[in-house]
Amino acid sequence: MQGYEDVTLYQLSDEREKELLEKQIECNFIWTNKDGHGLGVIMNYVARNGSIWLTATSQRARIKALRRDPRASVVISSMGTDMGPGKQITYKGRVVIHDDQATKDWFYPAMGAIISPYPAPTLEAAIKHLDTPLRVVLELIPEKTIKFDGDAISQASYDGKVPGHEAQ
Repeated sequence: MQGYEDVTLYQLSDEREKELLEKQIECNFIWTNKDGHGLGVIMNYVARNGSIWLTATSQRARIKALRRDPRASVVISSMGTDMGPGKQITYKGRVVIHDDQATKDWFYPAMGAIISPYPAPTLEAAIKHLDTPLRVVLELIPEKTIKFDGDAISQASYDGKVPGHEAQ
């Protein structure tokens, strides 16, 4: 392959993946509706123990869809972080819906720290906002990961090391 046809050559390293997960607070969460169309929303997330954790109230359409078909994806971009644009991770997997108190007890403070001071002014206010009777916690367990590091492809370009276009 030549040029930029095979971008798998430019994967985000494990260290940069970890950095991105720590620095970014939003992802695009994607599920499939009953008609087979992919839908997505931007959501805050917590990365913990190899899973991506999110939350919504159980009456949301995405929760009903996930109960029918737990397959989903999460796309996390470096945009808006000090890593600059061009880095991204996609996790494809299945969602487990948690409504147990033990999960909520660790998750609400972790998510509260992310959503405070916006939109909630304090950690306590964030936890109170989250702790509602209809709320569930979503755990996306990755089955496949796709990583891309735009810095690596850029460096290859500047160094003249793009396959099929190497400096002579």
